Amino acid sequence: MAGPLSGIRVIDAATLFAGPLAATMLADFGAEVIKIEHPSGDPVRGHGAARDGVGLWWKMLGRGKKSVTLHLGTPDGQELFRRMAADADVVIENFRPGTLERWGLGYSTLRQHNPRLVLARVTGFGQFGPYAHRPGFGTLAEAMSGFAAMTGEPDGPPTLPPFGLADGIAALTTAFAVLTALRARDRDGHGQQIDLAIVEPLLTLLGPHILAYDQLGEVPRRTGNRSGNNAPRNIYRTADDGWVAVSTSAQSIAERVLRLVGRPEFLGAPWFATGAGRAAHADELDAAVGSWIARRPTAEVVRAFEQAEAAIAPVYTAADIVDDPQFRALESIVTVPDDELGPIRMQNILFRLSDTPGGIRWSGPPLGAHTAEVLAAYGVDDPELTRLRATGVVR
Repeated sequence: MAGPLSGIRVIDAATLFAGPLAATMLADFGAEVIKIEHPSGDPVRGHGAARDGVGLWWKMLGRGKKSVTLHLGTPDGQELFRRMAADADVVIENFRPGTLERWGLGYSTLRQHNPRLVLARVTGFGQFGPYAHRPGFGTLAEAMSGFAAMTGEPDGPPTLPPFGLADGIAALTTAFAVLTALRARDRDGHGQQIDLAIVEPLLTLLGPHILAYDQLGEVPRRTGNRSGNNAPRNIYRTADDGWVAVSTSAQSIAERVLRLVGRPEFLGAPWFATGAGRAAHADELDAAVGSWIARRPTAEVVRAFEQAEAAIAPVYTAADIVDDPQFRALESIVTVPDDELGPIRMQNILFRLSDTPGGIRWSGPPLGAHTAEVLAAYGVDDPELTRLRATGVVR
């Protein structure tokens, strides 16, 4: 079945990680995504874990895409890119501001040949302003958005996530921005340029910390695994050395938890009636909940919380995730055939549509696997392809 984005052609000329992941999401739902790689290969091919020299991150990030090698720093590469953009719906790029313009590939040029083109420009700090030309990675966004300052133990340093949090959030936002621009094009008939700064989506998702500073002069403090809004809320160790996460965002859940652990006297305290009041007494609540959990194995703790209709989850590793019955029921992890590695398991698409579902069509392909096929559609015959390969424009 064709996905809901079937018929949309996307050129993914971005690298590491927000722009390419946005293109992956579009590919998962049927868009034709042409991945432009430098002839030496996209950097993600050598990023992170590998098996037999084959990068595993690429297998996920490159899924559903056609790999085309093209050196955009050459006149031939630029001319081919202009041809491809003239026939595309979307281009996603993350070069430093001014780079496309220097190559003769800026939006004012591309839209002359394709007024319906949507150009998504994903950078660390946006297309203008004093930081626009700085190298921009998700780590910098995690630092400057306020995330790191409010993450970590109270007496410890600001803490960064061990994965591309800001990039992932920016990727989701980029995909949303692309679809928004395409919807506007359906109405008005012309494309537009998207300026997405990686730092801004995370800044928004952190909640009202800017508003609290503006109105109250408050700056969030680090609370470890606790919350400043409710308690008990923490990670607790079980008798068999497992870990479980407990959340009591709802008042009724907090009451069930304290009844379950045999401390109903807390419910009558005036401070227990609000999340903020409970957060102010987190030491007492953590001691009560933590000591009860510490005397029991993980499975027993989870079962007891479920029976009490209280919110709990075990802390999982990848090994736990692939064996979990809920993830199996949702098909959150799927097996994808791969020409280089054989069957491989990876995360499935982000959501399920009842009538027009998406799906993973193939894993990240070998470098340049579709160069000849794609360029042939833009008038590059075999002799021309041979010349381009000899001059290093393609591989």
